[in-house]
Amino acid sequence: MKKQDIVNLSWDEFDEMRDPRPDANGFDAVVERAISRRGFLGGVLAFGSAAAVMGSGVLSSTTSAKAQVSAFAFEPIGIATDHDIHVPKGYAWKTLVRWGDPLFKEAEGAYSPETGVSVDMSDKVFGENTDGMETFVDGDKTILAINSEYVNPKINLPAASEGMPQNADEVRLLKNMQGVTVLEIADSGDGYEVVLDSPYNRRITHETQMTMDGPAAGSDLVKTNADPEGVSPKGTMNNCGSGKTLWGTYLTCEENFNGYFGATAEREASEGEKRYGIGGEGRYAYEKFEERFDLAKEPNEPNRHGWVTEINPLDPSSTPVKHTALGRFKHENAEMVQAADGRIVVYMGDDERGEFIYKYVSDKSWAEGQPTDGLLSNGTLYVAKFNDDMTGEWLPLTPESTGMELADILVFSRMAGSKVGATTMDRPEWVAANPLRVEVYCALTNNKNRGVKANAGGDEQPVGGPNPRETNNYGQIVRWRPANEDHGADGFTWDLYVMAGNPTVYDNVYAGSENVNEGNMFNSPDGMAFSSDGMLWIQTDGDDSNEGEFAGQGNNQMLVGNPETGEIARFLTAPNGAEVTGLSWSPDGKVAFVGIQHPGGNWPDGNGKPRSAVIAVWREDGQAIG
Repeated sequence: MKKQDIVNLSWDEFDEMRDPRPDANGFDAVVERAISRRGFLGGVLAFGSAAAVMGSGVLSSTTSAKAQVSAFAFEPIGIATDHDIHVPKGYAWKTLVRWGDPLFKEAEGAYSPETGVSVDMSDKVFGENTDGMETFVDGDKTILAINSEYVNPKINLPAASEGMPQNADEVRLLKNMQGVTVLEIADSGDGYEVVLDSPYNRRITHETQMTMDGPAAGSDLVKTNADPEGVSPKGTMNNCGSGKTLWGTYLTCEENFNGYFGATAEREASEGEKRYGIGGEGRYAYEKFEERFDLAKEPNEPNRHGWVTEINPLDPSSTPVKHTALGRFKHENAEMVQAADGRIVVYMGDDERGEFIYKYVSDKSWAEGQPTDGLLSNGTLYVAKFNDDMTGEWLPLTPESTGMELADILVFSRMAGSKVGATTMDRPEWVAANPLRVEVYCALTNNKNRGVKANAGGDEQPVGGPNPRETNNYGQIVRWRPANEDHGADGFTWDLYVMAGNPTVYDNVYAGSENVNEGNMFNSPDGMAFSSDGMLWIQTDGDDSNEGEFAGQGNNQMLVGNPETGEIARFLTAPNGAEVTGLSWSPDGKVAFVGIQHPGGNWPDGNGKPRSAVIAVWREDGQAIG
């Protein structure tokens, strides 16, 4: 039963099981006191000072927010609780690609509704549990790069395995269904379809050969028996969010890598392993069949994962690169922009309760057409500190500021962030930069431990600042504006764009901010992306039970927010049990590609196994999607 319980746990529950902490509240912070704090009412809930700081009239009144329609070219939809996709009137959708769909003609028919995909075809089909994705163009060709975050062993493995691999072949099957899929798509006249046997098509899995650069590459921390030089790691895993470089390559982000490693012999976990939740037995029992995942034999192997990895989707022969200068943690996504002087800036969130928000700034500047060598390997990693007065600062993580060696700072970025006093956040997930103004948004999904217990490093999680609610099960979106409208600046001002909540259940801070009402309420904002018109698309990964404090919120969904007015409207609802995650657009902006992860029932086929998928959504009148 223990193994089965591990399989059924969410990644958050898995981490809680691996590193339980006492439920004592050592901060004496309760919601009633938080509500009365001047900083909370003045700057967060009422948004009075926040509007002045951001200078954009952040929120409309409750009445106008309920209208929802003034800023959008669609009629907002209601909640759903079924096992289907729903979009606004005048819009349509179709499945673009599902787990098990072929990338090559030899894999046609590889998927079976009864048995799934065979081992020998598992690296020639679309991967499982789609997540972050980006669109690329090469001449008249359209290419998607799409993450496959993790697997569902009870669905993906033979029934006799009962959700846990029983041999090396079954481990190989699971490894091949994760990673990244690069595929060409084309408009067939009836919507986009996968181009079989395209030279761009390839799978990048736990077995793909990588390289590693930056200050931690070659350090003793990343050397293994198989790679004594410490520069040639194998595989990318738990690929969650994504990013796109300004020079047209793909950034895939390794998130819950810790769950892939276990020990076949008793051993004491190091301080660094404990901070990252590494130890005990692995989520998928890899360590029983492959030494690479056995902490008793390769204790440094986990240090080779948890990075931002760059892939060139237009060059199938290219080797992916893990960029250690961007730090090692549970990367959600990587949002790249430029500083005023041309330096490259990458914003990143660490998706765990009480962890931090980071940014990387390159040493050198860059302009289109110039070489990109060193831009993601030579620079400085910073961590965010949010002050209660609606200001903040980026704290450099250097040997001088932390007392740590540079390689240690990058391999154990969480510990470095703790040393400089970074602000613990309510699970920082996707980061999105507004294309029309110098401001950045981050989804803080939820945090049941806020005001209750410390993070994995012992850092307190007090109620206040951008994390204003104790036992926060709804989440919020924080945004900041860099000083002098320069992403390279050390300072910023911040406010909350929205606090999710349920106004039909609560009449306090858990009802949400003024731009949340019965018609658009949601919980657990996760994925985010801006469309070219400056609208913020918000995807959720929360509780879809439609019960208790989540009553009336229905299935997970995708909403659209107007940064100018604060209005938010529901655009899409997912099948029950599914998360909406990953979003990109066709080159002409008329089709949105949306990820549907771990659906319930037997969506989308209507029979057999449920299959994660990417869908295409478009306006029936042929106009731009927004």
